[in-house]
Amino acid sequence: MDRDKAIDAFAEPRRRAILELVSTREMPAGQVCAAFPEVSQSTVSQHLKVLRETGLVFERRDGTRRLYRANADALEELQRYLSDLWASSLSVAKTLAEDAGGLGHRADAG
Repeated sequence: MDRDKAIDAFAEPRRRAILELVSTREMPAGQVCAAFPEVSQSTVSQHLKVLRETGLVFERRDGTRRLYRANADALEELQRYLSDLWASSLSVAKTLAEDAGGLGHRADAG
């Protein structure tokens, strides 16, 4: 999975909604499209294509039907990356806060 492309794909709200739909069960493309009546079928198909190309969903063909389901491994990898990034950011924020607190304390002492 190309992490940067997956993050770009995941950033789009409708794609996240599609991922939620197919996260617990396999769904035919028509059913995914029906969940978004305000959007054209071709637009939903493009979203599915992006999700498939980034590895966030699997596509399985059953005759003429295309069935989609979330790729749990890819989503877990994305979650792990974001969790690590978040933990790192919190660590930096903590260090900055401690440094700022220390500087403020020294200024009061002088």
